Amino acid sequence: QVQLVESGGGLVQAGGSLRLSCAASGSIFSINAMGWYRQAPGKQRELVAAITGGGSTNYADSVKGRFTISRGNAKNTVYLQMNSLKPEDTAVYYCKGIVVVTTTLGSGEYWGQGTQVTVSS
Repeated sequence: QVQLVESGGGLVQAGGSLRLSCAASGSIFSINAMGWYRQAPGKQRELVAAITGGGSTNYADSVKGRFTISRGNAKNTVYLQMNSLKPEDTAVYYCKGIVVVTTTLGSGEYWGQGTQVTVSS
């Protein structure tokens, strides 16, 4: 099985910064892409940022220029550096990985449990 564990959430004032981390472990053959999603109360889960195995990135328009996604040297980790945070960034942030597992060499989506980010005004 595959597990994704997020960390780094918390409470921060508007204009502040946070860095989220996500580590994948388990029966991993390779990770094709990783991404961060968020879900605010009463809203649908939305893509925040994603990064492919080759390093290509994609961002939601609402976070461009403020958030940066990156992968660790081990490639099983992904980070989200969040600067100039706004109250509307408040949400539960989830990590997702497109993972090829060693058991079947099949690909599937795996999610972390989420980490709360709260930005106060």
